[in-house]
Amino acid sequence: MPLVNVMINGKAYTLGCDDGEESHLKELAGVVDAKAREALGMIGQQAGDARMMLMAAILLADEHHDLTAKLAAGAANDGSQVREALVRRAEAAESAAADALESAAKRLEDIAARLAHA
Repeated sequence: MPLVNVMINGKAYTLGCDDGEESHLKELAGVVDAKAREALGMIGQQAGDARMMLMAAILLADEHHDLTAKLAAGAANDGSQVREALVRRAEAAESAAADALESAAKRLEDIAARLAHA
């Protein structure tokens, strides 16, 4: 298991991860570090590490919540848009089928009329 050194709010931490996940872990630690610094800006430098990390976790959870809600809203909109598009296509197909049946019926009537006069 590889060990990765990361910095969070100026403090070094050594974390383990799966093979090949080192750069991803460093990227995630960078996000946590940014949120920790943002949290310190909100609660002040005198706050302890635990409170700072709690606030950083809450900020990340809030971001996650907002993105999940936007994604769900987008999926719902996409779903209704897809449904509406399918309804329009079905209506167009129904109309085309009705026109084709009308045309076929007209031709059959014409053929029947010609046969009746023959």
